[in-house]
Amino acid sequence: MTRISIFDYGAGNIFSLESSLQRNGAKVSVINDIDNMEDYDGLVLPGVGNFDPALKSINKCKTKFLKGLDKNVPILGICLGMEMLFEKSEEGHLEGLKVFDGEVKALPIIVKIPHIGWNNINIIKKESELFAGIPNNSWVYFVHSYYTLPEDESIITTKTNYGISVPASLEKNNIFCTQFHPEKSSLVGEKMIKNFIKICSHSK
Repeated sequence: MTRISIFDYGAGNIFSLESSLQRNGAKVSVINDIDNMEDYDGLVLPGVGNFDPALKSINKCKTKFLKGLDKNVPILGICLGMEMLFEKSEEGHLEGLKVFDGEVKALPIIVKIPHIGWNNINIIKKESELFAGIPNNSWVYFVHSYYTLPEDESIITTKTNYGISVPASLEKNNIFCTQFHPEKSSLVGEKMIKNFIKICSHSK
């Protein structure tokens, strides 16, 4: 059975994510520290919480996390879990994990904030394993007030439009990120979760 850990920032409310992973065949553990990323087949950074408190939580094991990226363990960053991989965010004052070059910006005031609800996504990277079997313009569920601006636009795999065009997902090597919440995105999200589990099962 594929072993996937969810990093808990202490904000709670990760039940739906844990349930979705279990429902699709993963053995799930919830952790608040990283000892050895090779002990599991995949790691999920959930989309619950705020930038600075989440970073304070993961910074205590930041060195082990960054070293673990070199071990080819697949990472799924969801919403906040995606944003904290950047250099900085307008939501907080702390330095991000700097896995990606770029920053996190607040959504423009021309739209209702936070963005809560369903939007369709334009799949740019058709070869992405995370989106295998998922039709273009599928609808997924967003809950966010910020969006990412990666310096390297080649890592963007899907986009959506909410007043402006924003990256809906990113992918680089063993790191997969979504601004939306797959665990709340009905059958399309379930397919993504299955795809991520499959990626994890083949990573070693």
